[in-house]
Formats: sequence, structure tokens, C-alpha cells
Amino acid sequence: MTAAQPSFKARAEAALADRTLKLAIDRTTGNAERKRAAALAAFPEFEAARARGKAIKDHVIAHLDHYLEMFARNATASGAQVHWAADDAEARAIVTRICLDAKAKIVTRAKSMLGEEIGLPHALADAGIERVETDLAEHIIQLAGEHPSHIIWPAMHRTREQVADLFREGHNPPPEAEDPATMVQSARRVLREKFLGADIGISGANFLVADTGATCTVTNEGNAELTTTPPRIHIVTAGIEKIVPSTAHAMALLRLLVRSATGGELTQYTTFHCGPRRPGDADGPEEMHIVLVDNGRTKMLADEFREMLRCIRCGACMNHCVVYRQIGGHAYGGTYPGPMGSVLTPVLDGLAGSRDLPHACTMNGRCQEVCPVGIPLPTLLRAWRSRGWREGLEPGAVRAGLGLWARLARRPALYRLASRIGVRVLRLFGRGGWIGSLPLAGGWTGYRDLPRPPGRTFMEQYRADQARKEVRK
Repeated sequence: MTAAQPSFKARAEAALADRTLKLAIDRTTGNAERKRAAALAAFPEFEAARARGKAIKDHVIAHLDHYLEMFARNATASGAQVHWAADDAEARAIVTRICLDAKAKIVTRAKSMLGEEIGLPHALADAGIERVETDLAEHIIQLAGEHPSHIIWPAMHRTREQVADLFREGHNPPPEAEDPATMVQSARRVLREKFLGADIGISGANFLVADTGATCTVTNEGNAELTTTPPRIHIVTAGIEKIVPSTAHAMALLRLLVRSATGGELTQYTTFHCGPRRPGDADGPEEMHIVLVDNGRTKMLADEFREMLRCIRCGACMNHCVVYRQIGGHAYGGTYPGPMGSVLTPVLDGLAGSRDLPHACTMNGRCQEVCPVGIPLPTLLRAWRSRGWREGLEPGAVRAGLGLWARLARRPALYRLASRIGVRVLRLFGRGGWIGSLPLAGGWTGYRDLPRPPGRTFMEQYRADQARKEVRK
């Protein structure tokens, strides 16, 4: 039995105390934010492209069964074997069975958050199969024994200096220097042998193309191509929401995905895989298996979280989230961190164990503003908060406090009196224009100061301002 995971608040507290983590997050997310801004400035059609992307995803979601059947039919016609998995356990079982039937000893894997979602790394280990992560960042966190902290940059919580330490311990021979180019060469040397010796390659899919039965992978390193081409068997694991009607629709979404994720126009490698090797082909796998995973997605079709199925996994919401940029991805505790993870984790793991995540949001709306397909993330987070309230999951102190506030709010005269008393009492705790500590508010003032309020309420200041305007007349 695994030990219970620390609470979200405990994980967040530990992250806030880690100055090296903050340095690593600032380096990566700050760079991503700047590159995205530059990419959009050079792409005046972005808003029109975003509207089209949203329309594509909404159309697919409305006709998901039709396009999934079309994809399965065309993928099968191309020679691939299509498998359907209702949940994570069934998906793990399908993949491990394919590996065991093939007597696979080494499996290479190109970065796939769906694989993390279904617990595939642990399943392969339990089956006695060596798993080799081939994405450079995933290689780093595999050496560190960690989970991804970001869906685009899994090792963004690690500084270059920390990566150098990991490579010195995990590479034989170790890199000769700590500059990025030398360390990349060291990883390339270690991974090349694994690429050529793997029995099976496992990849995710950024898109599933219904009218051709092809799967699409998008990378900047070429590791997906080396994962999917040399091994005898290629396994694709993908969520059913990754479907698009045609290649043209996939390309339309790629224009949004790449700019939002990395600030580029197109990735270095955009590859469409359509079935196994055919007679006359120079290379490619002998078998191709596609595992289509539901794992709660069909359920989302029927509730208020339907719009989350639009997500194209670009990570922009994380890069611009004021909370994520303070605590990083591991503090969220689930497969998917940040705003999108705070919506998805309760779907995957249940609200009872993840109710803190929808509350870990300032509701500033930045995530919705940058989302390339216009997902109303703050609205969805509020929906989880409302459901938590209806299901009685909020702590008693919170319910009592909100009940007291509601009683005051329904009595305007009493509310105004309490406000007048409150702002004057708060001023007593101020020092130098700020409040550094406050009774019953330690969860807030433990990490940030509150501005000392003025001596009057907003309504008092408003009435005084109106009175001055009348005098001027």
C-alpha cells in the first residue's frame, strides 16, 4: 500500500518555500509567455483562427460517436488494430498484454500525458518491462524518479545545474561539460542505443484524423519518429477527444497549438502515422495498435464540463497562471496541473480527494484569455466549487463563515455597519501601509501582505466623492 499523499496545502507550502523551484518556473514560463506574445503579434489572424478552432472542436464533440467510428474504420483499413478502453485499468491491461504477447523486453516511449493519466509507467514496470522515456525532458525526470510538472515541459521544475547533476549520476560515461549542447549530446548517446534496441515503441497522439485513420504526433526533437519507426510494434494511446474530421482540420488546430505552446509557427517534426509498414516501404513497424481511451470523457459530454473536451493540451493556461507560477506543477498532485488540471483532476480522481484544486484559483480569467480554443476555465472551476458545496464537501468552518456572510449580505443596514467596523479594525493591524499578519487569516498573510485599507468603506468614500462634485457645481 502506498503512503497517503500530502494535502494540496502541504504541497503548496513546500513549493513556496523552494527558491530553486521558483527560479526554474520563472525561467521557463516567463520565456514561454514572451514567445507566445511575439508569435501572436506576428499572426494577426489569431482571433479568427481561434474561432475556427473552437468551432472545429465543438463540432467534433457534438458528433463524437460518428467521427470515432469513422476513424476506427479507416485505421483498421490501413492495417492498424484499434482497441477500445473504457477506463485507465482497461487501457493499462490492453497495452501490457500487447507487450507481453510480443515478449517485449525494452519499450521506448514518446511523451504522452495520456500514458501518465492511465498509469502506464507503473504498469510496464509491474510487468517486468524496461521503459525508456525518449523525450529529453521525460528522460530527465525518469532519472530523477519524478512525475511531469508541466504538459509541454515535463522537467521545467529542474534547473540546468540540477540536470547536470542527474546526468553525471545517470549517464555512463557522464557528460564532459555542463553546457546545454554537451548535455544534449550525452542524452543522445545514451538514448540512441535504446531506440535501436527497443521491441516496442509507444506514443501518444496530438490528433486522430477521422477520414484517413491516421494519428498525428508533434515534437521538436524527433524522438517520436525514432520511437515509432524502428521497433517492430508501434502502440498509440490517445483520448477519444483527440479526434478531428480531416487533415485540414488538424492543421488548423496545429496553428493554434504550436503558437500557444512554444511560440513557434510549426514544430520541427509533425508526423502522420497511417497503419503499419506496407510492402515496398523502407521502414516502419510490422504492427500498429491504437488504444482509444474514454476514462471519464463520455461522462463529461453530458455535464457542465463538456467544454473541457476542447482542450488541445498546449499548456498556455499554466504559463500564464499566477498560482502555477508560484507553486509549479507537482503541488497540484494529479496528472494534469494548472487551471486545466484543476478542472480535469476531479473528473479523473473524484472531487472528494481534489476539492482544494478548484479553490486554488484567483479567478482573474487569464487562463481563459490565452486559451486557443476559448475554454471558460474560471466558469468550470466555479462549477466544481458549486458541486462541492452541494455535496457537503466544504469544511464546516467555511460553511459557517459563508453562512454568516450571507446573513449579513441579506441585511444591508447590518452589512454596512459591519463594513464600517471592519475597515477601522483592520487599520489597527497595519504597519507601514501593509498588514503582515491577521487573526483568522494566517493562510493568506503567511505568504503575502495585505494593503492597509483606508479608514472608510467604499460606500463612504463614494458618497464623499459625490458630495464634493455637488459642491463644485
